[in-house]
Amino acid sequence: VEQLTLENQRLRELLGMRERADTAAQGAQVLYDAADPYARKVVIDRGQAQGVVLGSPVVDERGVLGQVTRVYPMVSEVSLLVDPDQVMPVLNTRTGARYVAYGQPGPQGDGLELRYTLANADIREGDLLTTSGVDGVYPAGLPVARVTSVEHRADQTFARILCEPLARTDGVLHVLVLAPVTLPQAADDTAAAAVSTGETRP
Repeated sequence: VEQLTLENQRLRELLGMRERADTAAQGAQVLYDAADPYARKVVIDRGQAQGVVLGSPVVDERGVLGQVTRVYPMVSEVSLLVDPDQVMPVLNTRTGARYVAYGQPGPQGDGLELRYTLANADIREGDLLTTSGVDGVYPAGLPVARVTSVEHRADQTFARILCEPLARTDGVLHVLVLAPVTLPQAADDTAAAAVSTGETRP
């Protein structure tokens, strides 16, 4: 009973996240973790047949979980935002400053790092980071992480800033797959239409 109650609560919160995203979305279930021990990826039960496209953002009830990086007919692979190959532009809701968050897995726990941030930048522990929307993939305003550590060194130009993702990157079951803000095929369709009508642009 407790398990069902918790699952129902998370599903209700997931519906709230869907309304907040303000974009087309579909529910999916995480089937299993990917086999690669050096990556942070999961496989979901939605694929090309359900309209999932490459680059689709994936969120849980708390925030951004990752991005679809491989699509198969019936399943898709999602790279979690803590995967070492994941990079995401984020916004500090307190100051409005934009940063770039990199996946930072580690033995002490997986997280994010804001690299190349100047040592004098106005950023504090506890600051909330959200998607900025400038990448054309993630809708703006989705919760991403909170700053947990800001380390300044006198001999370094950049500060070392670590963040904890808000999404449950370990043990998540139900997720939402969002449509990318800019669909990957949109540019190809526009180009194909221009060729068929004889219109070209430099």
